[in-house]
Amino acid sequence: MGNDPKSEPPLFFSKPADAVVESGASISYPSNTSNFHHEVELVIAIGKGGANIPEGSAINHVWGYGVGVDLTRRDRQAEAKKAGTPWDTAKGFDQSAPISALTPLASSGDVTNARIWIAVNGEMRQDANTRDMIWSVREIIAALSRWWDLKAGDLIFTGSPSGVSALNPGDEIECGIDGLAPLRFSIAR
Repeated sequence: MGNDPKSEPPLFFSKPADAVVESGASISYPSNTSNFHHEVELVIAIGKGGANIPEGSAINHVWGYGVGVDLTRRDRQAEAKKAGTPWDTAKGFDQSAPISALTPLASSGDVTNARIWIAVNGEMRQDANTRDMIWSVREIIAALSRWWDLKAGDLIFTGSPSGVSALNPGDEIECGIDGLAPLRFSIAR
């Protein structure tokens, strides 16, 4: 879930607050794309802020976890990669971050070894385990906090397993991570 840690550090991008969509929503198919993809991810909810957080104490900054989907205009992302430009139009658009209800840390179970999956119209598209994440929750928080001062309420999407694929108008999406509230949403016709 991410790039090879031996060759590159974690890659970060941001989404605006209005990208967040609650479970149960109907999301509009975005404009300016003909290749719209899903990426199911573990979401870290920050409860205590900080900068330059050491890996050893990173978990002390976690309020809880959620299930999220990083919706991506894949064609716009490919263009940005090729041009070496930011991914804002590919990743940071309206309604591009559906997220489940957040589960407090104490009730989350072991999110470091949990099934993560997404089904579209009942067909399983991604089905993996969080233990296969390249970057651990602790590593992600520590690395991100070297670039930005994290604040309570920040949500960090952590990367997606293989199997990302296209979404179309009318699709019904359901996804989950063991121990966390499920996420359901649809793409409006």
